[in-house]
Amino acid sequence: MQLTNAEEQLMQILWKQERAFMKDLIEAHDDPKPAATTVATLLKRMQDKEFVDYIQYGRSREYFPLVKKKDYFSKHVNGLIKNFFNDSASQFASFFTEETDLSKEELKKLRSLIDQQIKTK
Repeated sequence: MQLTNAEEQLMQILWKQERAFMKDLIEAHDDPKPAATTVATLLKRMQDKEFVDYIQYGRSREYFPLVKKKDYFSKHVNGLIKNFFNDSASQFASFFTEETDLSKEELKKLRSLIDQQIKTK
């Protein structure tokens, strides 16, 4: 299941804070701050999608992520490769290295990471 852009933005804040009350989530947004009702609606939808849950403390709720950032983005990138690059990681890598403004140093680091993965397989 995917998050909308607004949900993903809120999820980024929650991943960073790990646990947060509504006021913390609102404060973490850039100005103009979203309304509490907007954040509450997003949190409810994210809870329905099983991305977040909360612990109730009186009238306050402390929210926390149920999905790890790494797992979400791994699934996201794999879907991107499948849907836009004919399920070919090499087509994705070719596009990524040609269409982004990577420096020679960044490309060398990528090659080193790939070489390391080859050794472990």
